[in-house]
Amino acid sequence: MTPREQEEYSALRTTIRERGTTRVWVFLTGIIAWAALTAATAALASSPLAVLLPLLVLAAAFEALFALHVGVERIGRYLQVFYEEDEAAPGAVPPGGTRKWEHAAASFGRPAGAIGLDALFSIVFVIATLFNFAPVLVTNPIAAELVLVGGAHVLFVLRVIVARGAAARQRTVDLARFQELKSGR
Repeated sequence: MTPREQEEYSALRTTIRERGTTRVWVFLTGIIAWAALTAATAALASSPLAVLLPLLVLAAAFEALFALHVGVERIGRYLQVFYEEDEAAPGAVPPGGTRKWEHAAASFGRPAGAIGLDALFSIVFVIATLFNFAPVLVTNPIAAELVLVGGAHVLFVLRVIVARGAAARQRTVDLARFQELKSGR
């Protein structure tokens, strides 16, 4: 392994670690900002349309978190294909001393009885969306307001569901694409 490859490998592993931590902070900060705006909206606003601002903050937090998640997964697949698959010798260890970390992480899955994690915090985002819509119901909205505001909330929930499905397929898709790139196809 060349010094440049060693540096790239180390930098990418560091990026994965940092983005993983950042993802949690983006989630926490986004939920706090959303909750503050929702409370202010519920206390001060009389128009059902006012809940669209907190919804926008909630959606922005989700999109930032989703982008971080996709980036981390993609870097992991890159390392798997371009660094771990090159280790042809039995027992070979990639730089940094971790033996086939990306392969192990990708194939680990969820053993029976293990705790399931939601890397996108999708359940929390859906629940927050329901809470965000609640103030609309106490403002006696007209039908057009209910359709517009309710539709925006439904669209966001659909976005969360679609993103969660895409994230579940991402490892397989990215792995295949990086293998294509490596083989020159």
